[in-house]
Amino acid sequence: MNQNSGTRSARPARRRPSRSQAGARIPAQKTAPGRRSAPRRDEPMAPAGTPGLPPAASFAELDMPASLLEALGREGVTAPFPIQAATLPDSLGGRDVLGRGQTGSGKTLAFGLALLARTAGHRAEPRSPLALVLVPTRELAQQVTDALTPYAKAVRLRTATVVGGLSIGRQAAALRNGAEVVVATPGRLRDLVERGDCRLDQVRTTVLDEADQMADMGFLPQVTALLDQVRPDGQRMLFSATLDRDVDRLVRRFLSDPVVHSVDPPAGAVTTMEHHILRVSTDDKNAVATRIAARDGRVIMFVHTKRAVDRLVKRLLASGVRAGALHGGKSQNQRNRTLEQFKDGQATVLVATNVAARGIHVDNLDLVVNVDPPADHKDYLHRGGRTARAGESGSVVTLVTPEQRREVDRMVAAAGVSPRVTPVRSTGEELVRITGAKEPSGVPVVLAAPPAERPQRAQRPRGGSSGRSGATGRGGASRGRRGRPARGRRAPGAASSASS
Repeated sequence: MNQNSGTRSARPARRRPSRSQAGARIPAQKTAPGRRSAPRRDEPMAPAGTPGLPPAASFAELDMPASLLEALGREGVTAPFPIQAATLPDSLGGRDVLGRGQTGSGKTLAFGLALLARTAGHRAEPRSPLALVLVPTRELAQQVTDALTPYAKAVRLRTATVVGGLSIGRQAAALRNGAEVVVATPGRLRDLVERGDCRLDQVRTTVLDEADQMADMGFLPQVTALLDQVRPDGQRMLFSATLDRDVDRLVRRFLSDPVVHSVDPPAGAVTTMEHHILRVSTDDKNAVATRIAARDGRVIMFVHTKRAVDRLVKRLLASGVRAGALHGGKSQNQRNRTLEQFKDGQATVLVATNVAARGIHVDNLDLVVNVDPPADHKDYLHRGGRTARAGESGSVVTLVTPEQRREVDRMVAAAGVSPRVTPVRSTGEELVRITGAKEPSGVPVVLAAPPAERPQRAQRPRGGSSGRSGATGRGGASRGRRGRPARGRRAPGAASSASS
């Protein structure tokens, strides 16, 4: 294997320690003067001062432990996706990386393999993780954990998943027992830090995944406070589908001389994705949505509000369509169960608010329907990113009533897509041709309701706020690998799984 770190890193502190240092605690190092000072906000984002290395043609030529390469083979991952090939030579050598790639492009393994390779051979002390992945949603945190689990096990690294929604006590116990890699949402990690259950001063590799959504959700103050606590001489990697002003501020403040990699097509749309605007009358919209939902194959439908989700699911079940609801009003256990029902085919339709627009991976999903058009172009791209993943084909259909036309036209133009516009009726052939719509059976169906979560008493905090509950895992202890996405190209005959 080629050793790639010797010529491109200007800072020796960034070089990966020898693998012979198993069990060693990584010593703290002094901050280089001025390393994290932010330039003036009116300056454009500076490109990398040092060019990145050429893309890797294969995983075998990268400086990764043999056990990681063997794990890739066992998982059927034979060749890197473009974002992986572009970023891994630099990230394995310790460079800060700014990666821009469409949803489903393989970003998780792009940062995950580098993070695991650079952490391998080290042992975390209690409450002191060595690597941190920050994500905006619970679902994305679980997806990242599921994706990294087999590779973390291969290099004997323990993981913990830190999100709101379940037991904070179990989470704290996982951190006390020691976890080298923590995958977290910002709010729950902040709670655990304030309780004294987690320290970040030993974190040497930090990843921000879906940074643009964290900005959109108002998490930047929490993210900034957490990043201020990790080792200032450590490595940072930031991955985002879009790079807007708020993300630019994070880059300026926390990334040092980053290598910038973008593998997006010029427009915002994935080239294997078709975009359709279906013009419907207000009175016919519900019937159109119901007939689309009754099609053969799975579909995700997005609406604006939790109440709208519950109403649509109730109507679909009454019509004979097996539908499940996913929104922020459900407990984490209920949301996990609904996703499992959708992935294993018990439910053929998932009706969701934007809570599912990121971090939800389902194989062989070829249709996303915006029953309610999204509020802005970024929401449109993130919703559509649930289909046409990793080169697969898919369609995004948006139902538009007459009063919504002007606003939707502006939104899709900002998204960089040119949809096909078709007037349709619920009983028309055009709807069938575009979506595969069919008449539902009319026989009401009932799905086993996901159990409501039993309330749990949180342990009293030892030195801060208790926060809300969350889920944990140790040693790759994510629950269930059904639908776990692979993060690279698979060998012929291997089970197909898209990347995110």
